Amino acid sequence: MHRKTLLVGLGSFLLILTVGVAVMLFARPASFKGTTYGEPYPAAPEIELTRSDGTSFRLSEMRGNVVLIFFGYTSCPDVCPTTLAELKLALAELSAEDAAQVKVLFVTVDPQRDTPERVQEYVDRFNTAFIGLSGAQADLENVWKNFGVYREVVQGESAAGYIVDHTARVTLIDQQGNLRISFGLDTPVEDIAHDLKLILK
Repeated sequence: MHRKTLLVGLGSFLLILTVGVAVMLFARPASFKGTTYGEPYPAAPEIELTRSDGTSFRLSEMRGNVVLIFFGYTSCPDVCPTTLAELKLALAELSAEDAAQVKVLFVTVDPQRDTPERVQEYVDRFNTAFIGLSGAQADLENVWKNFGVYREVVQGESAAGYIVDHTARVTLIDQQGNLRISFGLDTPVEDIAHDLKLILK
């Protein structure tokens, strides 16, 4: 009787062990919601621009953090404020410890109007931890080119003057300084938060 009970118990254990191993081997890993870059992940181009206090900013100094970059301008009527508001909400879904490891950069596409001070004042309305960056036209053109940012000034007749058509994507750079994910316009806040949680694991 004891032998039969032992065999049944051993059989049950082996069955559970086999199922567990199969789940580990064949279960699909959690996947990102945004558009991912293929491996080997490309290194993010360097960014050297100016902060609101006049000091130089270098993207490479952000290593160890997750960086979210968005290109826009302070006179933008819709896309830019909406995107910054969504990034604020995405960070709010993280723990305080995780949120502290995410740096949000807002790089202007309108240096004629956007001084470093003006850009920082703008992003401070959404989150005072966000970093606003501007610089000389030539330096910004280099950054736009390296990140594949489309940008075109369109003359308007409104009181706001010209508008700037530009790429409206958020780029995520991982802790090692690699391009990992991009989020298109209208990506749900929950999807951005989901991917941030995965990358921070």
